[in-house]
Amino acid sequence: MTWTVTPEPHDSPAATALWRAYYTEVSDRYYLLHENRRTAPEELEQEITRADWSDLTPPKGRLLVARLEGEPAGTAGVHLTTPTTAELKRVFVQSRMRGRGGAQLLVEAAENEARALGATRMILDTRHDLTEARALYTRLGYEETPPHNNDKYADHWFSKAL
Repeated sequence: MTWTVTPEPHDSPAATALWRAYYTEVSDRYYLLHENRRTAPEELEQEITRADWSDLTPPKGRLLVARLEGEPAGTAGVHLTTPTTAELKRVFVQSRMRGRGGAQLLVEAAENEARALGATRMILDTRHDLTEARALYTRLGYEETPPHNNDKYADHWFSKAL
């Protein structure tokens, strides 16, 4: 299996399709846990339309797209919050392509992008129900920290020296 990870415009067809898959999955997981329902189609469209990926563009950010055997498989974003701190955002691998090392490759590529942007530290937040994500970040050397933002969907905050 061949993985590639490359920068891509946040509004490319592959990035747009992966954002839709990402949002559908994390939204459905949230609503199933908290309200015992899936995301309503109109809610999904509203959130996708409202989504702003502009912070994942140069010179202060980057969106990475992973492909498995050439097929778009996942994303990771990096955004500078200060000249030396980058935030890891929207790490996602499509469910049918998980368990093959793509998420780790995305995070490592994002760390390299953050370094290239001048960051010496990476921060991120995630939810309690995204247990796979928390396990990945811990395995890759991220340590849980006090909150660095007030995102209403965040339950856990992490940091790693780059």
